[in-house]
Amino acid sequence: MAWIQIKIPALDKHAERLSEALIGFGAVSVTFQDTHDNPVYEPLPGETLLWHDTDIIGLFDAEHDMQKLIKQLQHMSILGKDFEYKIEQIEDKDWERAWMDNFHPMQFGQRLWICPSWREVPDPKAVNVLLDPGLAFGTGTHPTTSLCLQWLDGQDLTGKTVIDFGCGSGILAIAALKLGAKSAIGIDIDPQAITASLENANRNHVANKLTLYLAKDAPNNLKADFILANILAGPLKELAPNIKALVGSNGSICLSGILASQAESVASAYADEIILDPIIEKEEWCRITGQARV
Repeated sequence: MAWIQIKIPALDKHAERLSEALIGFGAVSVTFQDTHDNPVYEPLPGETLLWHDTDIIGLFDAEHDMQKLIKQLQHMSILGKDFEYKIEQIEDKDWERAWMDNFHPMQFGQRLWICPSWREVPDPKAVNVLLDPGLAFGTGTHPTTSLCLQWLDGQDLTGKTVIDFGCGSGILAIAALKLGAKSAIGIDIDPQAITASLENANRNHVANKLTLYLAKDAPNNLKADFILANILAGPLKELAPNIKALVGSNGSICLSGILASQAESVASAYADEIILDPIIEKEEWCRITGQARV
């Protein structure tokens, strides 16, 4: 199916109203894009952060009467008769297939490979995790996941227990099991993450070693030798007491999803109970690791 889009520059205070208008005029979707390409990393819960100068992009069926749309928009007081806009055709494309074609096997550390489930593994003798993330976060392509996987590859997990806090696709828990862990627990607030983790565990023949919980259903007395939490700086600080309570005697912890500017404040939330290693940075993102104080 062919598509056409209109891009309208606007102030942030008008973005929501303009978005609602485009939907009312027949847009199948509306997205916000920064006019000046300044990133917004982490909103507070329930908060929608917008840039001062925001491009509003409405997507329409290619048969939509765009001249009629322009006349409708001209009657909006926030735009006026001479408002700026750009209309362009959008190539019809199988976006899922395009994403799949660009997701390649990746190596982390010395032993570990993350391989899309639809591609052939490059090294059958390596520790290969076959992954189909589905709707859940976690493919290994993001620096935060990469940092955690590299750390895992360097650990002796033989016979150990692992908790993946915010498991997403299950990539970290499954990698730990393939690297020798005795058992793993995945915890997430999103039911789609639990579904994706179970499917990926079955694909890698480790489902019998992986226990999955929605966060609200997780037992209170969980402990493990290794705790991984690749989420965001805000939740890592807010949930620090809960996460530290998961670390068993002499256990280790790995935290990521943290920007370089946030690393020290996150580290300080764990330093009372964790002997921290030097913070590792990759592409503006950081990993914080350490071991429980005796």
